[in-house]
Amino acid sequence: MSDRLIPSRGTCGEVSQLKLEKDENWAPRNEYHEVLSQNVLGKESLSNVKVLSYQHKPKRQDPAHNELSVLYTCNRDAAAKAKLPAKSSRVVPQSAARVLDAPGIVDDFYSHPLDWSSRNSVAVALADSVFLFDAASGRTEKLMQLAAGNVTTLRWTTDGGHLSVGTSSGEVQIWDPCAQRQLRNLRGHAGRLGALAWHEHVLSSGAADAELHQHDVRVREHLLARITGAHADLICGLDYSADGVLASGGNDNAVCIWETPTARSPLHTLTEHQAAVKALRWCPWQRHVLATGGGSADRQVCLWNASSGRLLSSADAESQVTGIVWGQQERELLTAHGYSRNQLSLWKYPALVKVADIEGHTGRLLGLAQSPDGSHVCSASADETLRFWRVFSPAGAQKQAAVSDRAGSNTILKTIR
Repeated sequence: MSDRLIPSRGTCGEVSQLKLEKDENWAPRNEYHEVLSQNVLGKESLSNVKVLSYQHKPKRQDPAHNELSVLYTCNRDAAAKAKLPAKSSRVVPQSAARVLDAPGIVDDFYSHPLDWSSRNSVAVALADSVFLFDAASGRTEKLMQLAAGNVTTLRWTTDGGHLSVGTSSGEVQIWDPCAQRQLRNLRGHAGRLGALAWHEHVLSSGAADAELHQHDVRVREHLLARITGAHADLICGLDYSADGVLASGGNDNAVCIWETPTARSPLHTLTEHQAAVKALRWCPWQRHVLATGGGSADRQVCLWNASSGRLLSSADAESQVTGIVWGQQERELLTAHGYSRNQLSLWKYPALVKVADIEGHTGRLLGLAQSPDGSHVCSASADETLRFWRVFSPAGAQKQAAVSDRAGSNTILKTIR
């Protein structure tokens, strides 16, 4: 007889599988898994319900002492470790301004389950269905339901008039929410849709087949380009700059920069990250600046000069990064995170000094969306809630008018019918 303890192969194998298969959806299920994951990945690794209804009313605030007048003080120890200034004039919310139930939302790192349109409508994917929430009126309506499979990614057009829906079967659907009807069904991908992005009449789609497709939605033969070889795995992040430069992120840990929607090879391939890059977003007020975030084995937030391919700065986010948005007035960016704290983190630009962590969700954050004026951020979580936070100052009237003018010039409604 031997006194030697031999751990279960199955238990250890799940952690090694995370490393081998790059599975960002893996998370510890018990204390032993947690200790094991910390050693492998580091200290911080990993029908009768009313849909999108208020979970509870926001707490009443004294008008002279509202939620934005209190400096967020949670996690002082972590802030000290991050070498934050002893005193800060920045105020951040202590609680969400609005909480909605989102039953059935799929806990999937690689999904993009929500987007906020320039017309103030929030689209949310709940398993096989898409619901629309009007942020002004509070009205909720069901837009569509798939016959089979799940909705994996959503993206509004610039003018907010049409919604593109990516599915687990590899199809891309384009919907007119006002008419409550589907306009197009774009086929071509051989795997689940991982990300979508619009630039004028061109819709870019990335999928599990590691292919990037460019669609001209104005014409019947919609496929402009079918790009292979740039990524070696699922393309799970896409975003266009105001100048029409496309950034793509993949489960191969790479970020590719494409000069135009019709470019056949990337201008730069950025390889700083050591895990999947789902979270990426162009800075709205600084040309050529791109923010990216890595998964569990990386946990880095990076800022890039995409024109030169140069890394400007980086910071340890302490957990997988699932979403990024920028302040339109403040020189800041906000990141969403997964296990183990499921928090939002606010960072100063360009040094990436952390301002604060905002907590409230009890499950992994799956994505972020930003209001048209830039002031509010909506976070979707595996805890089956959407939370709305007033983090930034609203954009000025002139800037909002400029955005509306650009959105109004979009002619997709007339051309794709």
